[in-house]
Amino acid sequence: MKANDIREIVGEFESKSNPDDRNASFDYCYNYFRKENNLTGDIEKSCLVLGFYLASWGMLRGSSFLLNRSLKYFESSIQYISTLERSVWNIDVDSYNDENIQQIQEIYNGLKLSLIRNENADLILITKIMLGVFGFVPAFDSCFCKTFRGIANGECGFNRLNVKSLGIIKRFYESNRAVIDNLAKKIFTTDFVTGQKTDINYPKAKIIDMYGFTKGLI
Repeated sequence: MKANDIREIVGEFESKSNPDDRNASFDYCYNYFRKENNLTGDIEKSCLVLGFYLASWGMLRGSSFLLNRSLKYFESSIQYISTLERSVWNIDVDSYNDENIQQIQEIYNGLKLSLIRNENADLILITKIMLGVFGFVPAFDSCFCKTFRGIANGECGFNRLNVKSLGIIKRFYESNRAVIDNLAKKIFTTDFVTGQKTDINYPKAKIIDMYGFTKGLI
């Protein structure tokens, strides 16, 4: 699973991360949920932050059931997120042990229960939320899954977030630990107010997401 183009591919993604680029929508969402200790204190703002991040990444376009919903639809998801221990923001790919993988799956199911109705598709939407809010898993969109189906070489179809798919992601990280760790140490989120870099590093799972997404566009 060794990849020799991670730095190049991630650099291409990063070059489009100016404060007003859509890539920075991750930064503003991740910063907010990582730092805000009272998500329900101004629940309208929490819904707005999550909703605009999702809109930036195409989750409110015509084919999505969210197109027919208002901002208030996210309220139950915000309430669910607010019940979680702050320690979940410390989970990253390098700590994908049995306990944390189980917790990731439980959070996936909790978000799905709060958001999905009438058997609407959940994989891309829920993993997109988990990436933007927690930063501990890549988003399983079509580009990322295309890349990682190739990397998995038939072992996993990346049609579900489960032990197998998370295991492949961990193995990919372990095979490329040095370069992924180095990029995560060097890339910082952007502050919304100042437009300057914060002291918050990109999670390793976000680096892997950037690689999988950008390479899948080719």
